[in-house]
Amino acid sequence: MGLHLDAVTSQQSTALLTDMYELTMLQSALADGTASKQCTFEVFSRRLPNERRYGVVAGTARVLDAVRAFRFSEEQLASLSFLDERTIDFLRNYEFRGNIDGYREGELYFPHSPLLTVRGTFAECVILETVILSIMNADSAIASAAARMVTAADGRPIFEMGSRRTHEQAAVTAARAAYLAGFVSTSNLEAVYRYGIPGTGTAAHAWTLLHINDDGTPNEDAAFRSQIDTLGIGTTLLVDTYDISQGVRNAIDVAGPELGAVRIDSGDLGVMTTKVRQELDDLGAHNTRIVVSSDLDEYAIAGLRGNPVDAFGVGTSVVTGSGAPTAGMVYKLVEVEGHPVAKRSRGKQMTGGTKKAVRTHRATGTAVEEIVFPFDHDAPKIGQLTSYELTVPLMRSGEVVEGLPTLEESRAYLARQLVTLPWEGLALSKDEPVLSTRFVGFE
Repeated sequence: MGLHLDAVTSQQSTALLTDMYELTMLQSALADGTASKQCTFEVFSRRLPNERRYGVVAGTARVLDAVRAFRFSEEQLASLSFLDERTIDFLRNYEFRGNIDGYREGELYFPHSPLLTVRGTFAECVILETVILSIMNADSAIASAAARMVTAADGRPIFEMGSRRTHEQAAVTAARAAYLAGFVSTSNLEAVYRYGIPGTGTAAHAWTLLHINDDGTPNEDAAFRSQIDTLGIGTTLLVDTYDISQGVRNAIDVAGPELGAVRIDSGDLGVMTTKVRQELDDLGAHNTRIVVSSDLDEYAIAGLRGNPVDAFGVGTSVVTGSGAPTAGMVYKLVEVEGHPVAKRSRGKQMTGGTKKAVRTHRATGTAVEEIVFPFDHDAPKIGQLTSYELTVPLMRSGEVVEGLPTLEESRAYLARQLVTLPWEGLALSKDEPVLSTRFVGFE
């Protein structure tokens, strides 16, 4: 994990993925002598978006890579004409040498969970705010939405197919976040290449429309036959370009009853899937699966739970966080030279001090609450409950710690954590967070 420092170029550098005011604060801190003060910054969320009941931490591994790549090239420095020479020199030699602790990727979180703790000098920590938040807010929003969709699908696979509905680079990281949350594959080949996510894809309506007779009339059979010849009998045929019932008959006529799957991308999916299942069974294609797409979100997926759907394809909704494109996380200074500091603005209250947290569980494994306590204190006593530490080391003296989980391991971890939620925590309706966050040991 991470880039070798001497390999970071202007194209790879994350240093300008920042807001201007971070560098103007840096310049002022260098001028007044506060730049070297030892500080703690914390990432947390004051509330869960759209009154959801839990959130999913995502993007942690990408944050660590971004911090390692936060180095300024000479070309980048030349663009910062608003800074004085002392600040430019500082940035020329910048390398984060502090410590980062936080929640594991794939962990669940709730309001005021101390998700990431960044410790070092003010100068080296303050300028990381934007890149850290931009990664965690986007990835966590997508993973949180995707996890709800996975729950709604009730064990049936979901394919990520939203690349055309977001920024070209966001599509890649969105696919990663969705896979972390339990989606089984992606249509995005850059995500397949970069993260090793399984890829999936067959054909669009354009393929069927391409095949016409000499007189211009449709030839759906020819499109299906060519796809079968190329991709094999296990492929998925898109049957709703014209008439769905005729499309099903054509698919089985061409492929036979062992066709892998048919996909429906339009219409009343509840009605159509029931009808198509019956038509497939009548044609002897009992093992041919039904895949549905068409602007699905967690509510639409849950609404199809009782229908004969074997898999879902989700695009727009997952890459936009299903109505919550940001997790609403903030990056706040909470400690200066060992002294807790905290913003007191109305509606934006926070607790000062460097923190860590544990989550308690009953003997059944059901989660009870999070307890947040001072970083240098022992975990509080919890009686008959069991607990585990949520805060783990991620970076020491600017180096990523060894043994952090892979994407596959984080994916499996999240699946296990979802099972620990009280049953009401998996409901899709709006409500309070399913677990509370209790602070112990702070003034």
